Amino acid sequence: MKVTWHARTEKLRHGTSVPRFALVMVSTIVIATLTAAPLGALSSRDSHLTPPPLFGVGVARCTFVDHSRAALNYSATPYRVLAGGRRLVTEIRYPIQLRPGEPAETDGAPPLPRTGGYPMVVFAHGYDVTPDTYAALMDAWVRQGFVVVAPFFPDESASEVAAQHGANTEGDLANEPGDITFVTTSVLAASADESTNCHIVSGLVDPSQIALAGHSDGAEAVGMLAYDQGDDPQGDNFASLRSGIPYRAVILLSGAEETTQSYADEASRPDLLVVQSLADRCNPMRFGVQIYDSIHQSNKWFLELQSAHHLPPFDGVDSAAFGVVAATTIRFLQMSLQGDVTTTGLAAVGNQRPSIARMFVGAPGPSMTNVKPLKESCGPN
Repeated sequence: MKVTWHARTEKLRHGTSVPRFALVMVSTIVIATLTAAPLGALSSRDSHLTPPPLFGVGVARCTFVDHSRAALNYSATPYRVLAGGRRLVTEIRYPIQLRPGEPAETDGAPPLPRTGGYPMVVFAHGYDVTPDTYAALMDAWVRQGFVVVAPFFPDESASEVAAQHGANTEGDLANEPGDITFVTTSVLAASADESTNCHIVSGLVDPSQIALAGHSDGAEAVGMLAYDQGDDPQGDNFASLRSGIPYRAVILLSGAEETTQSYADEASRPDLLVVQSLADRCNPMRFGVQIYDSIHQSNKWFLELQSAHHLPPFDGVDSAAFGVVAATTIRFLQMSLQGDVTTTGLAAVGNQRPSIARMFVGAPGPSMTNVKPLKESCGPN
């Protein structure tokens, strides 16, 4: 089924401008197995920001195949539909027994059982990278007792971009809200033993404690799923896509709003945390402020990074900014999913190092009045 989607110019990570357009079509499941990922580390100066680890990190992969929707080959002109549906290899990081001196991550290790399961974060990666790019941040969440589920998107992950020989595959972004929904419901079914696939998550997830998170294009996909009130390229309403996911929190890291559709103005919404940097040349500060201002609710927070670029605060390369991001997102998840209000408040965590970051709560958010314009580029940063 061919569906049109609006065109839009976006700066890519490689510094070029491309149009965005895509198609969407969404359900069944198959499985693969395990992997590990590199671990970014905090410097000793910044490690005090995050609480001590409670768990080790197990890593596995499951593959969920959505036969009701199509993957696209953008290297053909016009692009063509690939057979076999959307194959969503999904990396799953989960708590295991903490044993000092053992590897930071362990492939396929048995999960540490927990009555009722653990809270789950569903994470959407950015363009031309993989979930492994964010291993340091995801592992920080797992060590505090969260399961993290991160699909490799069929056209935007690094291997798929390379496989299509430099073609612009970023238009597939519009398919990703459906991917996020499909993977989330598939993992919940496997956790509830309603599916014979992905045994590693059996009994592992608390279905009442779910957060959605994403970086860059992944943040835009999460924002579309969580807030857009219109239809996706296939004609499915975003509200319908999200209605089956009882998510309680949203984290948008260096994202942008889909400006052709306004975000829904609803009476009650999950907690929202936006993280954006004044020095981000790929998705400049104004994009994060635009998202934040569009969401009319009091339960929202904006972490303004002072000098970090687009990816280093989230992959661990910028250890100072990463330390604040890790500590703030952990505290946000504890508060939003677990109802933990007994320890240090979220604003206090975000404001621990004012030379690195500062936190805004509710409205108004950051002002753009004195923010210097930057030359936009998504090259190495």
